[in-house]
Amino acid sequence: MKKFLICFGLFFAACGGTPKTQPQTSPSPAPQTPTVNVVTVESHELNRQLRLPGELLPFEDVAIYARVQSFVEQITVDRGSVVKRGQLLARLKAPELDAQRSEAEARVSSIQSQKVEAQARVASIRAQRIEAEAKLAAEEATFKRLKAASATPGVVAGNDVEIAERAVEAAHARAQALNETERAAQAQVKTLDENERALREAARSASNIESYLRITAPFDGIITERNAHPGSLASPSGTPMLRLQQVSRLRLVVAVPETEAAGVVAGAKLNFTLPAFPGESFSGTISRNSRSLDAKTRTMPIELDVANTSGKLAPGMFPEVQWPTRRSQPSLFVPPAAIAITTERSFVIRIRANGFENVTEWVDVKRGASMNQKGVDLVEVFGDLAAGDTIAARGTDELRATTKVAVKQANANR
Repeated sequence: MKKFLICFGLFFAACGGTPKTQPQTSPSPAPQTPTVNVVTVESHELNRQLRLPGELLPFEDVAIYARVQSFVEQITVDRGSVVKRGQLLARLKAPELDAQRSEAEARVSSIQSQKVEAQARVASIRAQRIEAEAKLAAEEATFKRLKAASATPGVVAGNDVEIAERAVEAAHARAQALNETERAAQAQVKTLDENERALREAARSASNIESYLRITAPFDGIITERNAHPGSLASPSGTPMLRLQQVSRLRLVVAVPETEAAGVVAGAKLNFTLPAFPGESFSGTISRNSRSLDAKTRTMPIELDVANTSGKLAPGMFPEVQWPTRRSQPSLFVPPAAIAITTERSFVIRIRANGFENVTEWVDVKRGASMNQKGVDLVEVFGDLAAGDTIAARGTDELRATTKVAVKQANANR
């Protein structure tokens, strides 16, 4: 027995001594529900002003050319001259036009002489025709009497009757020939009359062309360019002799972005500033809308009328226009931080109540205009949202959709 106990002790020591109890693992605590600061989607009328570049242009602008090839004889204006409508600007000289007019007048005089001669010939032929017709009437009367008398034998010789008959035929032939000659002469007079009218028109045209040699102002304005001097050749093409611009009223052209084109209101008065006059503000009235977008810039040219009676403003200046942005209806706004942007999408995280729990939902949105509302920066959004929806104040893709969260109201969207 003692030997048995010793062996059992040795075996127990070899197996590692006193047996150890297995440690028991405690259950892991339940995950905590994350708390999310939330704000409310707001509805506001978009109210902001953009600063858009524009360009001042003259209300009327015309390049003045010579209407015929000619030489400059006199120029009465220079760059900066203030002119009135109808005022003489330049006088030109074209020697070949003088020759054309003189030739046309000479041809008119010649055709007039020919027409007078033709009319005299018509008168002479008419007189001969009248005389021939009178002679014909006398011969016919004589023939009738002789023929009546020849009915009584022995009163009139038969030869006398034949001679009278031949005289009637000759007188009739002469009267008929003179009648045809008169018609031909009258036709010639008519032709000469038509030629005279044509030549008179040519002479009048030459005189009208001569009137082109006097260049006058088509409207009130200022000469802004002069490229001709006395003695220089003036041409209907190439470089203009003068440039006249009306600057008492200007056109302000503004390229309005496509997104703002719906807010154009005819007759609206807008303010603008100019680098040339720091601290000063000017105004213009929306008068013309092109109603067409530029395919390259995606902008719509809008024209404003600007009064410039003082002449302070000048064409070519580049003003900065304070352009008000408007929408036809209220828009939805959220804080900029509420919009999460990834490479694939832009979204806000809406919190929906599901029973006694709040669950997240990703809602895709598109950004619009930015606006400051009572000192708070807001961003216009377009998407499946409604005013009053609760969204996470900070959008992030780390807060996955369908996550249960606890909500905490942020500081009134601030």
